[in-house]
Amino acid sequence: MDIEKHLLITGSSQVSWKDAIVKAIAEASKSIDYLKTVEILSQRANIDGNKISEYFVDLDLSFTVDLDRK
Repeated sequence: MDIEKHLLITGSSQVSWKDAIVKAIAEASKSIDYLKTVEILSQRANIDGNKISEYFVDLDLSFTVDLDRK
């Protein structure tokens, strides 16, 4: 039986939404084992003048719980 946990995180980037997603997953994988899926919940951005200055993504990451871990 597999058990999944979900974690809501926010990523950011000054380049793009895709870059924010990739960076957030890379950072989360440093401290969370068994990452399984990602769902993009929302995207937003800060605007400075007439240009986007920072991109944000809210993500739902799921990971499998290691039932044998002590």
